Amino acid sequence: MIRPYRPIMTQSSPAAWTGARAPSLDDFAELAEAAFAALPETFRRLAGEVQFRVSDFAEEAVLDSLGIEDAFELTGLYHGVDLSRRSVFDPAPSASMVFLYRRPILDEWAERGDVALDELIAHVLVHEIGHHFGLSDDDIHNIEAQA
Repeated sequence: MIRPYRPIMTQSSPAAWTGARAPSLDDFAELAEAAFAALPETFRRLAGEVQFRVSDFAEEAVLDSLGIEDAFELTGLYHGVDLSRRSVFDPAPSASMVFLYRRPILDEWAERGDVALDELIAHVLVHEIGHHFGLSDDDIHNIEAQA
């Protein structure tokens, strides 16, 4: 069963948080799967065989290659050859993957306080799938601004 992670504590005392826990990697994977399943069928079909992975943080080599010093700055990443650059003449590309990074997403969720965790995960997931479609960050931000 998928449990939405919405702020449910109405008291600010430490006792009100007794027993609370951060969602696990498996919880995040369930939320990402639910977010993907909730997307329009046409969008899911166009996304094709994209694989999803959830990790606490990006690997150091990935952060270094992107010039990112603070691992909390990267919430998600698309890895693969995007659809706009594929050709029938290319060798079979490796699997396209979307990585979601649990700790940075949790950090952003806690800092913002204005969005439910499942909605933030869905946002990062859709953003990275946008890269799979060949969209740049600017393209994605412009689409979001118009929506």
